[in-house]
Amino acid sequence: MIFSDKKILDSIDTGKIVIEPFNRECLGTNSYDVHLSKWLATYNAEILDARKHNTIEYLEIPDEGFVLRPNKLYLGVTEEYTETHNSVPFLEGKSSVGRLGIDIHATAGKGDVGFCNTWTLEISCTQPVRIYAGMPIGQLIYFQVAGEIERFYNKKKDAKYNARTDKPVESMMWKNTF
Repeated sequence: MIFSDKKILDSIDTGKIVIEPFNRECLGTNSYDVHLSKWLATYNAEILDARKHNTIEYLEIPDEGFVLRPNKLYLGVTEEYTETHNSVPFLEGKSSVGRLGIDIHATAGKGDVGFCNTWTLEISCTQPVRIYAGMPIGQLIYFQVAGEIERFYNKKKDAKYNARTDKPVESMMWKNTF
């Protein structure tokens, strides 16, 4: 079941959902709009290795915007810090962003109950497009969980993305054993 606007507001009032900063005008019928921060990142290596720590370089989006190029992966991050303690958050791209040929996540659209952080975005595009810090980039949708939670994400010792950040975070796949 997807949370309605009233259920999202009730969850915010009880501290089960945290959105900072919160702007009531960003609340939709059953979602909350999030915005692109001023930080992007790109990988330093042309060939990435899943078993190695692939380092990134940060870029600050200037006032005049930044042109995304096709065939390049950019990591972005939301301006909003969120916490979700009673539901499963899903991050979806806004249709207006998709209609510009921008994808904001390749695979990681679902959060976990207990996720407390900003959202790193996996941004790619089909043709060159100029983006801006502060632009609406996606929307959070909250799904009700059936049953009790045994391991909240923010309590897991092996969680790889728990450190609070305002910048994009590179893949931590290399921390897995395989």
